[in-house]
Amino acid sequence: MLKNCSIGIDIVDIRRFTKIPYGENESFYKRNFRRSETEYCLKYKHPAQHFAGKFAIKESVIKAVSEKISMLDIEISYIAAKPTVRISGKNLKYDFLVSLSHEKNLAIAVVIAQKK
Repeated sequence: MLKNCSIGIDIVDIRRFTKIPYGENESFYKRNFRRSETEYCLKYKHPAQHFAGKFAIKESVIKAVSEKISMLDIEISYIAAKPTVRISGKNLKYDFLVSLSHEKNLAIAVVIAQKK
């Protein structure tokens, strides 16, 4: 059995991000995504699905972590094409397991957080 673990899950309609493209609402994206995350998403032909996936991961992390954190405290990167999570700007010690999936107009993320 895992000790000191919690789980978060979130589902996002990708069309929400299609309706608010980066160029028309940069302030929303700056409040929710780090510059490196925005650059990652914008390099794709259809960035909305990547933004939706990152948003779902961040919401899942917030649900899994017992401390109050913001979207910008959460940094998502990729190792071997798999999403990884790091909390920055806070002295929080967690290990994360992350799963992300897309289906048609949906992105769903599950995060398991283990407090060190």
